This record gives sequence, C-alpha cells and structure tokens, in this order.
Amino acid sequence: MNKLNLLFILISIFMNGQSIDIINPENGVGVKNWSIINDDVMGGVSSSNISINNENNIVFSGFLSLKNNGGFASSRLNYSEKTLLEIKSFKIKFRGDGNTYKLRLRQNNRRASYSYNFKSLRGKWIEKTILINDFKPTWRGNTYINYPELQIEKINTIGLQISDKQEGEFKLELKYLKALY
Repeated sequence: MNKLNLLFILISIFMNGQSIDIINPENGVGVKNWSIINDDVMGGVSSSNISINNENNIVFSGFLSLKNNGGFASSRLNYSEKTLLEIKSFKIKFRGDGNTYKLRLRQNNRRASYSYNFKSLRGKWIEKTILINDFKPTWRGNTYINYPELQIEKINTIGLQISDKQEGEFKLELKYLKALY
C-alpha cells in the first residue's frame, strides 16, 4: 500500500469517527439557554419543563392536553455554534415512557422546522443514529413536500417535542445528543 492510500484511509477513519457534543449534561454542554413553547401560544393548556435530574440527564417532562384544540409541548435549545457544517448525522441516547417524540432542527430564516420522530420504550435506554436526510420539514403538524433542503450550518435551535394526540403525562430523559461528521 502506498503512502497516499494509507493517508487517505487514516483521514477517512478520523473524519468518520469525529463528533461534537450538542447536549451532554455530564460535561456541562447544552444545559443552559432552553426555552419552552407549548400549545398555550394558541389557546391550549399543555405544560412542560426542562430540568436536570440526579443522574445528570436532561429531563423533558410535563402534561400533553388536547383541550382547547391543543396538543403539543416542546422545548428548544438556542444553538449559535457554527460547528454543524458537514455533519452527517446525530447520535442521541434517551430513556422514555413509551411515547413518540420529535427531534427538531430550526433555521431562523425558515417557517418550518426539520423534524425526526423517535419512539421511546418505557424505562429503557436507547441509542439511535439519525441521518441528516431523515429530517423532514414540518409546520403545525404538516409535512412539506417541496420545501428547501435543510441547511445544517444555519441551525439556530435544536428541540424536543411531543404531539400527535399522545394525551397525558410524559417524561423523556436525554443522556446526550452528538453531531457526527
């Protein structure tokens, strides 16, 4: 094997294995600058909050109500880092309650968010890799078909949401969210 091929292989291994923490409470990453946006912005009565538990995990919890045409609860992490250019996927480790949640990416110049649904299992830790191409543009529960592609380097919030008529108490723990190159 010549030196050029060896160099190419080593660079590929290094680039494919590189990641950055977006949320990792154990390292103090992604624990500040969260905001809550629930259906009360349109008359609903759902509630949610973000906290850190004794195990040092982010906890997104609350109550999803369908009253007054409500039905969503969400949290958003303001993300101003310019480090997402060229990422290929996210890796998320979570423990839930059996509900389906959404990981949402939002650009400040777009109406829609780019969303990926993931199913939790009650009390079980799951680690999942989500490709950037798996995020779909959505707005108010509707998926857009002819919408501009996600520009990952322009993401300004990363969020968690529960919706889709899953009324009742909910709780999702997040160990980490990593961006993978």
